[in-house]
Amino acid sequence: MTDILKETNFDFLGPKKVGKVRDIYDAGDKLILITTDRHSSFDRIIAHIPWKGQVLNQVSAWWFEQTKDIVPNHVLGVPDPNVTVGKKMKMVPVEAVMRGYLTGVTDTSIWTRYQNGQREFGDLKLPDSLKKNVRLPQPVFDPTTKEDIHDRAITTDQMVGEGLITKELLAQVKDTATKLFLRGQEIAAKQGLILVDTKYEFGTDENGALVLIDEIHTPDSSRYWQLEGYEEALAEGKEPKSFDKEFLRLWFKEHCDPYKDATLPEAPAELVEELSRRYIQMYEQITGKKFEPGELPAIPRMERNLKPFSI
Repeated sequence: MTDILKETNFDFLGPKKVGKVRDIYDAGDKLILITTDRHSSFDRIIAHIPWKGQVLNQVSAWWFEQTKDIVPNHVLGVPDPNVTVGKKMKMVPVEAVMRGYLTGVTDTSIWTRYQNGQREFGDLKLPDSLKKNVRLPQPVFDPTTKEDIHDRAITTDQMVGEGLITKELLAQVKDTATKLFLRGQEIAAKQGLILVDTKYEFGTDENGALVLIDEIHTPDSSRYWQLEGYEEALAEGKEPKSFDKEFLRLWFKEHCDPYKDATLPEAPAELVEELSRRYIQMYEQITGKKFEPGELPAIPRMERNLKPFSI
């Protein structure tokens, strides 16, 4: 039996803000973050993937545990497979992007910029004639702004100049993000994975101390490759084996205009099933634990588990 978690409406938890994948309830000094099965692409929801929400929530919870000695995080509890209760923090308006490999296809990706002639990335100056997908000599801190409309890629000097963040706090964000990324790479390698790149979000607590918020090292916030076969793929100029969600995007691009069409066709059941299987596989490979599906139906279960947080 599969039960899809498309949305929640728990009015006893406080005002709700709907994100692409999460429903976030403002419970005063706490945030109740519910990860649904919504799958977003082309700036819209294109499908609902069974168990995706649980996978993302539990992968994040697992990584928060593995990294809490580096930086405190916002987690107060995980009362349900799809729910994290976090302490409310003052948002740091910088998305801390970390890159470990020369890769990517978007305009902002490090490979695209390298191809366009850019050689300096953060503290790193790269030589000419590097191949796509090579490991960088050291991880690059490549932040963007964190804004409601569209994140901007600007230099760290511009961030400080615009008053988005102090020089001291930015240095702390960079240092912490680098340590988190190196820890992530080290743990991932033990599970046969390469953590290629990722992004972190931070807040500050009532004393101004840095706290890790949002999510960490999930298959949605991070790029992973399989360690096995990476060197061979690199030598042959092929793409490394990855956790690939692209096949669903491609199907939509072939069957409609996902940016313009008012309504989209329904994603084929076999593709949805395959993507669900891949999310579960990633959970098991990252954590080394067997995936235990939450009790169904999900809504009554969540309602029961969230009753203590009524406001």
